[in-house]
Amino acid sequence: MPTESKTIAYVNPPNTCPAQGLYSHATQVPPGDMLYIAGQLSVGLDGSVVGKNDFDAQMRQVLDNLGAVLKGTNLTYNNIVKFTTYLVHSQDIETFMKIRAELFPKLFGGTVYPPNTLLMIDRLVKEEFLIEIEAVAYADPAGAMRQS
Repeated sequence: MPTESKTIAYVNPPNTCPAQGLYSHATQVPPGDMLYIAGQLSVGLDGSVVGKNDFDAQMRQVLDNLGAVLKGTNLTYNNIVKFTTYLVHSQDIETFMKIRAELFPKLFGGTVYPPNTLLMIDRLVKEEFLIEIEAVAYADPAGAMRQS
């Protein structure tokens, strides 16, 4: 990831799913310390919706897609400093919390996680999508420091 640039860089890392509209997966702000990652959706590498009507499958795909953007920019989940999560149905909150409790210790390698704002919205860009997660990451290859 270039860090010497004096201009904003829009980034679509290799091995990430196609954007579902006119946007890039991330924005790198000079001098390259912060990465703003677009909301990730449940989209496969072929551009298809993964897990129609299956919140569990969609959330796992969203986290996989977020991981692909991080990996493609030489970062990991430990570089994330903030999440914003959008859910279409409040009935999915319990499943959301359960999946986070299952996956976050593996994704972050510990038990301390960045802040998350959880919002309930009417719908996402396509009716089939049930969850979207965006993130802000600190683009230091050493990762963000975790404290409890």
